[in-house]
Amino acid sequence: MSMFDQLKQLKQLKEIQDQLKKERVEVEKNGVKAVVNGKMEIEEIVLNPDFGIERQEKAVKDCVNEAVRKVQTNLAQKMSQMGNLNL
Repeated sequence: MSMFDQLKQLKQLKEIQDQLKKERVEVEKNGVKAVVNGKMEIEEIVLNPDFGIERQEKAVKDCVNEAVRKVQTNLAQKMSQMGNLNL
């Protein structure tokens, strides 16, 4: 692989990274909401005041885990579109 090809792939990786920064995944369950960005950072948590602490904890955990899985899936799909990286 030539140096030019490597630079091209690095540019593609940077573009994917920039796209992911702009992505937001929102998951809501029973009035509890988690928003995770493409860098897998939690941007927002909304709680349901009608739930007790245990039920809120479980709902937040479930929402965050699902949102992170969705971000990971999006990343995997974008990486597979690039093909094989030989960096």
